[in-house]
Amino acid sequence: MLILAKAVLALMIGFLLAAFLGLILIPLLKRMNIGQRVSIYLADSHKGKSGIPTMGGLIFILSTLITITVLFAMGKLNFSYNLLIVIFVFVSYAAIGFIDDYLSIKRNNNVGLTEIQKLLLQVIVALVFFFLYMKGGGDAVLEIYTLNIKIDMGFMYGFFILFMLVGSSNAVNITDGLDGLAAGLSAIAFLAFGLISWGAGWTVGYEEIAILCFILVGSLLGFLIYNSHPAKVFMGDTGSLALGATLATIAILTDHELTLIGVAGVFVIETVTAIIQIVSVQLTGKKVFLMTPLHHHFEKLGWHEADIVKLFWVVGFILGMAGIAFGVWI
Repeated sequence: MLILAKAVLALMIGFLLAAFLGLILIPLLKRMNIGQRVSIYLADSHKGKSGIPTMGGLIFILSTLITITVLFAMGKLNFSYNLLIVIFVFVSYAAIGFIDDYLSIKRNNNVGLTEIQKLLLQVIVALVFFFLYMKGGGDAVLEIYTLNIKIDMGFMYGFFILFMLVGSSNAVNITDGLDGLAAGLSAIAFLAFGLISWGAGWTVGYEEIAILCFILVGSLLGFLIYNSHPAKVFMGDTGSLALGATLATIAILTDHELTLIGVAGVFVIETVTAIIQIVSVQLTGKKVFLMTPLHHHFEKLGWHEADIVKLFWVVGFILGMAGIAFGVWI
């Protein structure tokens, strides 16, 4: 019961801090003219979003880091090597997103870091993570506990980790296109991985990782006060890159790499549809979807933004709970 009480406390503090920080940061971002520029290709309903503050990911990033510090100061949280790895990835990818957002705003367009620059920075952080992971006693074995399967990937595991971190961070980034969509799905995914981490007793610092997940759930719920439709702030790359990479990191540390595919299923689907569209246009000159990622396809069909978000949240919740069953119970 103690860790459950800690989880509730972590979630509550994260939520309250994010709600409070939103009241401070959003007016500050407005005064600094840190506004979103909307693509001309999006639905007409997006036109009114131009100028809404971006870089709002700072709200749940700061609230998460502050909550961790508060819990540590209260003696409710112990720092472990693996927890420090998660925090390192979380902060590093947030910094990459921050630089990208800052350059976009400074140049007064949607072009921040080039794709090569962003990918290079993501790869560097992923390589550092792989080094820290192996130095901390990690192995290059892909395990599927439910099916009792172990695959020793050798040096290929490094490429696998690289793919997971870069792929997951960009998947959340791609999904962040409607009010509350990425934040809500991320809250569900971190709730699922909080419970999964809680059961990963073989992982050093598994309880602390679980608590971090619950802190993020609370922080994201606090952020959703301002990000749900109609949004008063967007998370930007600052938030989306950090969320995706952190999810992948926790999946790797708890040996639930394949479970991530299910828990983050909506993010995966969004990314796959975008890839299918690109390949189809390149090979046949025809579109498979009206517009990608998938949420924009539904918009083009005439769906209301809030209805799309609610549908995706429901699907995300079902996949998240299935991921818990697969990763912990079955």
